Amino acid sequence: MYLVILIGNGLLIIASIFDSHLHTPMYFFLGNLSFLDICYTSSSVPSTLVSLISKKRNISFSGCAVQMFLGFAMGSTECLLLGMMAFDRYVAICNPLRYLIIMNKVVYVLMASVSWLSGGINSIVQTFLAMRLPFCGNNIINHFTCEILAVLKLACADISLNIVTMVISNMAFLVLPLLVIFFSYMFILYTILRMNSATGRHKAFSTCSAHLTVVIIFYGTIFFMYAKPKSQELPGEDKFQTSDKLISLFYGVVTPMLNPIIYSLRNKDVKTAVKYLLNRKPIR
Repeated sequence: MYLVILIGNGLLIIASIFDSHLHTPMYFFLGNLSFLDICYTSSSVPSTLVSLISKKRNISFSGCAVQMFLGFAMGSTECLLLGMMAFDRYVAICNPLRYLIIMNKVVYVLMASVSWLSGGINSIVQTFLAMRLPFCGNNIINHFTCEILAVLKLACADISLNIVTMVISNMAFLVLPLLVIFFSYMFILYTILRMNSATGRHKAFSTCSAHLTVVIIFYGTIFFMYAKPKSQELPGEDKFQTSDKLISLFYGVVTPMLNPIIYSLRNKDVKTAVKYLLNRKPIR
């Protein structure tokens, strides 16, 4: 699965860079999403594979902090990027004549930069607040990686500040982008239903279906994990068990693997660009 993530997302990045037909805001965001998925999985999957193969399941305090920062930063950034992509589709379908003016290069580069910067700042705050806590006991993380909720369970101090900041983070990085996505697609649906051409409706639906599928898969799993922080529980009532770990593994590995497959299957431009890259003969 990790190799599929690297190859699939790598091909999408290369195609979006070298194919001039893909030099548009939508494929720029898609390239960012693919790069993010590679970084996201690379922050945790290699160490998980090593622990499974070698039975070495220790991680240093600083290594845990780095893994937590990267995972949280990539997750936060992806939430914002998906919201930006929904807005891009809204402008393309509801204001097609003004699309190139509204979504010019300065605007979409700035939108992506804000997503990355905001996700990084959010992760710095959450990681700092989590790793400053005192940890006592056997310090066994009941998870595949240094996932923030699993680490907070080990703290032997008041974590009310962590809970408050995580609730605020959830509002900013989960709820607000989801509202942007929801209202964008409400306007898109209204515009599509008013179209007289069946071909136009089909084309509009096809350009949005891939993004909407990714949003449903990603937000469905991420909301289950972070909408209600489960940081400390009474002894003997360990709820952070197999189901939560598998859900975390799903949005951390399965979703990044499915993203390039979904976008390439649903998009003729991407399929054409990838086929061209794979079939191109080397220059002698």
